[in-house]
Amino acid sequence: WDRFEFVFTPKHGSWLNMAEIELHVLNGQCLNRHISTMDEIKREINAWQDSRNNKGGRINWQFTTADSRIKLKRLYPSIDD
Repeated sequence: WDRFEFVFTPKHGSWLNMAEIELHVLNGQCLNRHISTMDEIKREINAWQDSRNNKGGRINWQFTTADSRIKLKRLYPSIDD
């Protein structure tokens, strides 16, 4: 257990959702087969990453700024005077 460092992250953090989505896509598109060497894995991932970045994909968030102002009202100061 000394080798592990536990970091508690927000359960509903949007950055965590994005990371999970990208890792799922990476696994499905690039790492879904046997790759025998670490150098080959690195080359495959770099090629996949370049392709993914050039496509300019976006994530369509359903949680809008207006929704956040309602749901998280107690966390943010009011801007209405």
